[in-house]
Amino acid sequence: MYIPRDLELEIRKYLPAKEILAIAGARQCGKTTLILNILKQLERKKSIKSISFDDFKTLSLFENDLDSFCQIHVKGQDILFIDEVQYAKESGKKLKYIYDSFPIKIIISGSSSSELSIQSLKYLVGRIFIFNLYPFSFKEFLLARDPHLVPLYEKAKYGKEVTSELNRHLGEFIRFGGYPRVVLAKNDEEKILVLKNIMNTYLLREIKEVLGLKEDFKLLKLIKSLSLQIGNLVNYNELSALSELSSPEVKKYLNILEKTFICSLMSPFQSNKRTELVKNPKVYFYDLGFRNIVIDNFSVERADLGGMYENFIFSELVKNNFVPKYWRTKSKAEVDFILEKGKEIIPIEVKVNLSAANLTRSFQSFLEKYHPALGFITSSYFEDRLKVVHGEIIFVPSFKLLPRLKSHFGKQPGS
Repeated sequence: MYIPRDLELEIRKYLPAKEILAIAGARQCGKTTLILNILKQLERKKSIKSISFDDFKTLSLFENDLDSFCQIHVKGQDILFIDEVQYAKESGKKLKYIYDSFPIKIIISGSSSSELSIQSLKYLVGRIFIFNLYPFSFKEFLLARDPHLVPLYEKAKYGKEVTSELNRHLGEFIRFGGYPRVVLAKNDEEKILVLKNIMNTYLLREIKEVLGLKEDFKLLKLIKSLSLQIGNLVNYNELSALSELSSPEVKKYLNILEKTFICSLMSPFQSNKRTELVKNPKVYFYDLGFRNIVIDNFSVERADLGGMYENFIFSELVKNNFVPKYWRTKSKAEVDFILEKGKEIIPIEVKVNLSAANLTRSFQSFLEKYHPALGFITSSYFEDRLKVVHGEIIFVPSFKLLPRLKSHFGKQPGS
């Protein structure tokens, strides 16, 4: 069962271009399925070759006998798709040769952005467009679980009954996440089994083989520590003590976790270094299902629900091309997310339960300092509008935030 991905339209737009298209993302997030679905619709008009460097013979030929590789896989083809490109050594240099020597469209995918962003770009500057594919967004999740709700979700205009149904789906989404194979699993037991396999595959293959780490147990300790601190400021000394890694190693491993699409470090929003905290980032996971399998907790009622809703908002923003930041002052006034586009600044506060249009002191402090024309406060059900001196604060259910932002910014919010 193929679930349409938002990224598909963007990739199709660049198919006629000469540049190499690179799709990077976590294992099992649907990269291969996405590309093969696009290519299937081109088979009648184009000569297409699809290969994977997961196959040792194909990989060996590419690395050791590029001329023969080109004779077998490149010559006479209109499109070449290479999956699992991260396994190839010096792939950028060899792809540059193919790009410069043959009239062929090259599409590559890899489960680690390190290969695509460092080694390949060294040789492919001006020759490559890189796209990140993440696990399902909430909209894509709805397409898989209950597609008739998607038009209502996108319009963000519906009554209590639909709101209740969307909250039910959101409850499942923040527990088990958006990996396609997990979303399509038949029951909770199968979802947990799939997540275990994804975690083990990530640790065993992505970390040990690709990145050459000998000890993965310390990395697992670090991931568990981060899982219990979503939405919190990163404390490198504390993480070092919990994981038994040195501070430099913690920073190195955090970089690995970002490059392999496990978690992300969110930077602070700042305009006044004297009063605003500017050093440490906050940590969030790209997928809450992965996070929850790490701590082995899929309970419905739980103490970390606030952090999970906050993580949900973060991941939805990132998957929709926003670059969120947080605001925090030395006096500990804090706003969860700040979005910037041009001169516009939009603060976002995340709550689980809310029953009145009230503003926290921190939120009010931000309004007084920056005078935004628009702000959002999210919760489970509450909806309202509150006029403030310089604009309006909109209270919406968590899952309504993205449709409202898209409506405000247009179809390409991050551009």
